[in-house]
This record gives sequence, structure tokens and C-alpha cells, in this order.
Amino acid sequence: MFENIPQAAPDPILGLTEVYNADPNPEKINLGVGIYQDEQGKTPVLTSVKRAEDLILKQEQSKSYLPIPGSPDYAKAVQTLLFGEDSALRSEGRLFTAHTPGGTGALRVAGEFLKTKTDADTVWLTVPTWPNHGPIFQAAGMKVETFAWFNAETHSFDADAALAAIEQIPEGDVIVLHGCCHNPTGCDPTAEQWRQIAEAVSRRGLMPVMDFAYQGFATGIEEDAVGLRIVAEVCPELIICSSFSKNFGLYRERTGAVTFVTKDADTQGRLASQAKLVVRTNYSNPPSHGGSIVATIFSDQELIAQWHEDLKEMRERLNGMRSLLVSNMASLQSARDFSFVEQQRGMFSMLGLSKEQVAEMGEKHSIHMVGSSRINLAGLSTSNIERFCQALASVL
Repeated sequence: MFENIPQAAPDPILGLTEVYNADPNPEKINLGVGIYQDEQGKTPVLTSVKRAEDLILKQEQSKSYLPIPGSPDYAKAVQTLLFGEDSALRSEGRLFTAHTPGGTGALRVAGEFLKTKTDADTVWLTVPTWPNHGPIFQAAGMKVETFAWFNAETHSFDADAALAAIEQIPEGDVIVLHGCCHNPTGCDPTAEQWRQIAEAVSRRGLMPVMDFAYQGFATGIEEDAVGLRIVAEVCPELIICSSFSKNFGLYRERTGAVTFVTKDADTQGRLASQAKLVVRTNYSNPPSHGGSIVATIFSDQELIAQWHEDLKEMRERLNGMRSLLVSNMASLQSARDFSFVEQQRGMFSMLGLSKEQVAEMGEKHSIHMVGSSRINLAGLSTSNIERFCQALASVL
């Protein structure tokens, strides 16, 4: 039965790590996989997370199963991050949150729920988007279409093209929007543009799914939730897929959540019963440790304050790398203006290189990035930024 199974193509992002690992150059740079790294190239355990884990180990008394949707304390923490401490959506009973194995798990649960519990059949993704979006929804049985988002010439969000495209999406379809720090472009709408998008989505009768993986990496926790909260204000129904890999550094703990916003408490109760069935037939109930870390931090004001400091340090380092890249390319009198990099936010930017130029960066300079020329700014540091910029200037 197994001998006729064909070889699968390598993952376009994770496969890049294998190429990087095989590169013998001691000065090689990996700008592919979306993992935060500090100035020394390490992915740190946040101070707030370490302190929370100490408390968990001292207080933990059982390894029994969690409920199907996970801990209520974790759900409360997730909802607080999304909508604030005094959210009317929560007090009105319009929110249901399930703890999922990472943001990827949240997207898969959302896709399976939409496919099996609603009439939705087609999901629309931005061009470009995270490469795993399409396969996740296809694996859930949904058809995948795309709509315009990014202007490659101006390296910016194309509001006119996006709004025009949304107006053409059939009623009842699903649209996936990036809550902040759009992956892979780093280009987000303004608050006014978010309102225009939300009104168009509502007018067309679409189901918005917000992929919210980078809250706090653009400007701040509250500031980065503006787009999400505008959509929730305008659209009576909404699904949010959260990931805490980045903003809590919980990559290997696979800590995420899917949150459903319903029009009223009665709908929430019926929806929750069906969402639990989707989880039960998928992974049954979630892992505990990562969710316990988030819930523990949110139970202690000192830990919350420490987490905000941890998050600020990561955010400022990323924005600092953006500024250094722009200033270095300007000092080299580059053949191309890279000032757009400083206007974007989050971990990623697309440099606008051809596939041939990307290949040259890898083969000649041992600087590895995905074929679209999307780079992870966290792979840069003050020790390698000059070499990177010189290599970049040489391939233009």
C-alpha cells in the first residue's frame, strides 16, 4: 500500500531551513522561517513566560484532560486581548473561544466548522498571503480563491483594488483578513480603510475570518487590535484565529485559539455545541502548558507588565532593523529606494526581487529567503545588516 506513495514537494518556507543548514558559510543568514530572534540570533524564552512557568510548576496538581474548548481562564485572557477588559461582546455572551494547537490549528478548526456546519463553500485569500492558508482550507474541504491586496510597484496596501475585489465576492463566501502585520507584506490598512473594508464585507454578506498572529508586533496591543474591533463593530458575525507563538514566544507550545463572535447569546450557545464537535473529532481537547502560561500571566498584574516590556523589546528591535536596512541602502546609493520597508510593520517585508535575484542572494552570498523575496527582519542584526545590504545592492 505504501510503496506507490509519491515524494511530496518540500514546504516552501520550512524547507528553506534545510538549505540554510547545509550551507557551509559561517556568515550565512536565514531570513526565511517566521521566528523571532534576538540580536544574538537566538529565540529567547520571555522573562514573563519563565516566571509564569515557575508558578505553574509550583501550583500544578493534575495532568487530567482539559475541557474540549480548554480552560475558561485561558478563554478569558484571549478575549481580553482581542476586545479589551470591559468588552460588551463578552458581557452580552456573544463570544465562544476554544484553545487550539497554535494559530494553524485555529484556522483548521474554523475551516472545518465553516465547511461542515454552514453553507459556506469558498474562502477568499489576499494576494499574497501566508503560503499555508490555502492548503489548510483546502484540507478542510473548501474551495480557495484570491483577491487583490498588495501593490507590488508601490510596496503598499492597495485599498482601491482590495475594495473593488471585495465588492465582487459572492454573498455567503468567506474572506480571510490579516488583523495586523500582514504576512508576507507588512502592509496594513489604516483605521479608516478598515472601516471601509468592514462595511463592504458586511454589505456583501461575507463571513470574515481574521488571522491574528502578530498582535503587539506593529505598534502595541491595543493599537494593533483596532482593525479587528472595527470589523467586529460592523459585522455581526466573525471568526478570529489567534496565535501566541510570536507575542509570547510560545512557538513549540502550539498555543492558539479560535474565537467565534455571534449576533446574540442564544446563537453563541448553539454554535459552541457544534464547534466542540469539530474539536472533539480533530484533537479532542487542547494541550495545557502554553494556555496555562498565558492564563497565569493574565492573572497577575506584575506579570502582565513584564510581558508588555518583553513584547516592547521585540517590537522595537524589529522596527530598529527596518530603520537600519533603509539607512544602509540609502548610504550605498542603492539602485532602488527601500524606504517602504520602514513604513511596514511586523516581522516581514517583501523586497521586490526577482526569483533570479533571490537565487543569487543564496548562491553567491549565503543569504537565504523564500522565492517571493519575503524576508524575516528578525534574521537581521547589527552584526550582519551591512553585509546583507551590500549583497542586496549587488544583485539589483
